Amino acid sequence: MAGIDWRLEGVELVTCNCDFGCPCQFNARPTHGHCRAAVGVRIERGHFGDTPLDGVTFVGLLAWPGAIHEGRGEAQLIIDEGASEAQREAVRALFQGEETEPGATVFNVFSNVIDTYHAPLYRPIAFAADIAERAGRFAVPGIVEARGEPIRNPVTGQPHRARVTLPHGFEYHEAEYASSRTSTQDDSPIALDWTDSHGHFARLSWTRSGPVHPQ
Repeated sequence: MAGIDWRLEGVELVTCNCDFGCPCQFNARPTHGHCRAAVGVRIERGHFGDTPLDGVTFVGLLAWPGAIHEGRGEAQLIIDEGASEAQREAVRALFQGEETEPGATVFNVFSNVIDTYHAPLYRPIAFAADIAERAGRFAVPGIVEARGEPIRNPVTGQPHRARVTLPHGFEYHEAEYASSRTSTQDDSPIALDWTDSHGHFARLSWTRSGPVHPQ
């Protein structure tokens, strides 16, 4: 499959409305019968053809009325306002699964089950993530705020660490699982609202052929 050569390395914080662990990671149905998620990504190094992507941050809001594979989803992309026009177009293409081998990345998979992509927004984005500590947040003023923190033992209150490896995963190779809370504001076309739900932190290494998995 010929096309634009691209690669990115970075960090993500994902939050969703399901119970800790997220049934999707295990090919099970969503906890509440429908799926809603907010994703923040900071690209540390990357390129899309000749366009450098170093330092670009973006957020995705996603919702499906049932399980993801049943389709009829909608998505909202928000790109940091400091990104250039070329960087904006590159991130939009990647978010919509373009220039990617079929089924190779999570966003390409999503492109087959999303009916509505709202027009991208360009806003200031705050993003911070410490993978080892399972702590971080991303926020877009007037649109969304999401936080991740360690899962706590219900008896002792101590942090509970859970790490999941997906050797053939299309999103990450390994992620630290967490607790999340997310809420959207009036400017968001997709309503999200939850506390004490699933979250995960992961280091991303993607190409048009999918995540790079250790041999």
